[in-house]
Amino acid sequence: MSSDRWSTHTIEMGPDSVTKRFRDVDRERCEREWRALRLLDTYVPGLAPRPESADPGAATPTVVMSRLSGRPLRGHPVDERQIEALAEAVTALHSAVPPSALDEIPLRPGRQGELIAHIDAWSAHIPASTYARPGSPVTRAMSVGLAWLAESGLDPLDEPSVPPVFGPGDGNLANYLWDGSQVRVVDFEDSGRSDRAFELAEITEHVSSWVDHSLDVPAFLGHFDLTPAEASRLRECRRLLALVWLFLLSFDDPDHPRNPPGTAERQAGRLLELLDRTDTPATTPTVSG
Repeated sequence: MSSDRWSTHTIEMGPDSVTKRFRDVDRERCEREWRALRLLDTYVPGLAPRPESADPGAATPTVVMSRLSGRPLRGHPVDERQIEALAEAVTALHSAVPPSALDEIPLRPGRQGELIAHIDAWSAHIPASTYARPGSPVTRAMSVGLAWLAESGLDPLDEPSVPPVFGPGDGNLANYLWDGSQVRVVDFEDSGRSDRAFELAEITEHVSSWVDHSLDVPAFLGHFDLTPAEASRLRECRRLLALVWLFLLSFDDPDHPRNPPGTAERQAGRLLELLDRTDTPATTPTVSG
């Protein structure tokens, strides 16, 4: 199935099944995982693990599912054949659940409004970040990003005027398994109703898409026929998620880093490239520190 190197919960691997145990505070994650597995098994069997049993009400909420073969795309070069298979799997995910059933699925967590709220909170405490010291490339990129966000028109309360889709909710390439002929998908604890632009941005801007080996983003996105509204929203979602990742990476503990040295600085450059800006103008707000 997937490597537990990037897992935040306990995963027990059996010969034919996988048991995922959640913390008591993550009971909703368990419920979302179980709902997604059942939906996908109904509408597109074989794309995700087969649901076997679940006990969301237990002291330790648990989901048992079939074990999939294949290795995660994360941590390896992703070639043209794998990019095509990844796009096919993502397209199948987005289109799997019919509108009548999709209407009954709650919005996934971690949407636009939540991310903006996180950024607002983080920006008030950025002096605690080692990488965001005054004058650093990370701080400069944060200033540009915050200025863009203030002028972007992204409303925390607005729902986008684009068609809804089923969203897996996690762009980590570790959740996409290549078995030599196709890509299948695991980890649906943050799944729910979403839209294509946001979900595609989740993949392209996730640190796993570039920290070890770079995903060819233009080639990947070239497999999706987006409407003008979706294309515009994708651009804004990529910028928003890149800013989120810049903050997250800036909080990495230098004594116990989760990512290679220079990752936050590289993310600063990625954000500036997405914003088509190269430096912080004097009129932009600055991050205190």
